[in-house]
Amino acid sequence: MILISFIESLKSIDNSILLWINSRHSDTMDIVMWNASDRFTWLPLYAIMAFLIIRKYGKASWLPIVFVLLAIVMSDQTSNHLVKNVVMRYRPSHNLILQSQLHYFKNYTGGRYGFASSHAANSMAFAVFMVLMFRKWWVYALFVFYVALVCYSRMYLGVHYPSDIAGGLLIGLLCGAIAYKLFMFINSRYVHASEKLI
Repeated sequence: MILISFIESLKSIDNSILLWINSRHSDTMDIVMWNASDRFTWLPLYAIMAFLIIRKYGKASWLPIVFVLLAIVMSDQTSNHLVKNVVMRYRPSHNLILQSQLHYFKNYTGGRYGFASSHAANSMAFAVFMVLMFRKWWVYALFVFYVALVCYSRMYLGVHYPSDIAGGLLIGLLCGAIAYKLFMFINSRYVHASEKLI
C-alpha cells in the first residue's frame, strides 16, 4: 500500500512538472523549442566537434569519431528499440487523461511510447564522450547547455515526462562512458604506437 502510494505520488509530480513546463509557451518559444528538438539544428555543433577532434588527433582521428558514433548508436538502440518496447509507457501526448491539457506545436505528438527519451539518451551519450575526451571547462559548459536545452524542449513540446528524460539521461551516461572506455582500451592495445591518442 505504501509503495503504491509512493508511485502515485511520483506520477503526480511527473505530471505536474510536465504541465508546468508545457504551459509556459509562446509563439517565440514554440519555434525555439521546436528547433532545439530537431537534430539537424545541431549540425554546426557536430561539425565543430569533428573539426576539433581532427585538429587534435590528426591521422588517428578516425578512432574517436568511430567510437563517439558508437556511443550514440548504442544509446539510440537501447532507448528507442529496447527500453521503449519493453516498458511500453505511453507518452503524455498519448495519455488519454493528459493529452487534452497539453499545448502542441505543429500538431506534433511523437510516437506512442516515451520511456526512455532517445533525444535525452543520444545527446547525453555524445556529451559524455566529448567531455571525457577533451576535459576542458568550456566543453563541459557547452554540453551542459546542449543537453539541457534538448531535454527541456522535449518536455516543452509535451512528448516526454521528466522521468522519460531522466531515464534517457541515465542510458546516455552509461553508453557514453562505455564507448569512451572501449575507445581508450582499443587505442592503448591495438593502435600503432605512433598514432596513439594518449
